[in-house]
Amino acid sequence: MSKYQIATIEGDGIGPEVAQAAVRVLKEACGADTLHFEMLPGGADHYVQTGQVLPDDTYAACRQMDAILHGAAGVPGVVYPDGTEVGNDLHLRLRFELDLYANVRPIKLLPGVLSPLRAFDEGGIDYVIIRENTEGLYASRGAGVLLRDEFASDSLVITRKGTERVARFAFDLARRRRGAPRDGKSRVTVCDKANILRTYAFFRSVCDDVHRDYDDIEIDYAYADAITVHMLKRPDFYDVIVAENMFGDIISDLGAATVGGMGISPSGEIGDRYALFQGAHGSAPDIAGQNVASPIATILSGAMMLRWLGDTHGDTQASRHGDRIEAAVGRVLADRIAVPRDLGGEATCTEVTDAICKILANGESHA
Repeated sequence: MSKYQIATIEGDGIGPEVAQAAVRVLKEACGADTLHFEMLPGGADHYVQTGQVLPDDTYAACRQMDAILHGAAGVPGVVYPDGTEVGNDLHLRLRFELDLYANVRPIKLLPGVLSPLRAFDEGGIDYVIIRENTEGLYASRGAGVLLRDEFASDSLVITRKGTERVARFAFDLARRRRGAPRDGKSRVTVCDKANILRTYAFFRSVCDDVHRDYDDIEIDYAYADAITVHMLKRPDFYDVIVAENMFGDIISDLGAATVGGMGISPSGEIGDRYALFQGAHGSAPDIAGQNVASPIATILSGAMMLRWLGDTHGDTQASRHGDRIEAAVGRVLADRIAVPRDLGGEATCTEVTDAICKILANGESHA
């Protein structure tokens, strides 16, 4: 495996705990000398101390290194004058300035995890939501209109370039996967509101244009309200879902709830050159420093990072180590070796991390 430099921002709340857990697991899987983690400041606490949520040196390092690993960001009450949260601005700025246009959210039911959907067990839910990450309703961030405390508006922005590239990302991903659990078909579902708004009708039409280059992949459509029902009733139908920014944000959290919650949900924000990986959960300041947070989402995000590095650099060993980490997590949960509190167990953050590292060290995980 090649050597990589990882820009690491622990952040706020439970961020340092889960980031440190992920670093331990990644080093155990890959070897202590293979990955160099450069610890960098940033987040809401750093803003309180210095007035900067993303220091210039941190941003420069994120541009120079091979990937970015992030713990979590945000502190209640730390907001800008317009009321928006300071913590969110850390990864939002990285997202827009590094052009991380594809937010990748795997929705996968892991071994040993009980889904609230009674009809489904291990293997029955396994799809990925690709959320367009730089346009949509969030393109108005910092640019909306508030008029005399009587009127507010934000604009929903859809461009052909933005939609084409995220749709192509989704179709390319579908080609690499094994298809939907229900029927094995490679399928991209376009989530929109094309029946109501021209922006979403345009989003769908651009996805149709891209689909012409992928006649081996089935295309499917779902309105944003209807898909929330389908994700509960027939999640095994889905393979890859592509959605505008706001809708993708909402349905990603719904999907996470069906496979065990935010504490075990990884995510990646990926562009043509850069990529950032972090657990999908927040900073949970109410449990920070108590060693009770689940590190699994950040650890699985680290596995995603290794697979991305493997794909980007043609490094099959990196990809294999990512698979080993996911398999070790599955083993820990399936055998109930160390189950975190959000999944009904009593294991601490350290105990979960120790258990995963032990399996990796003993070579007991099989990808």
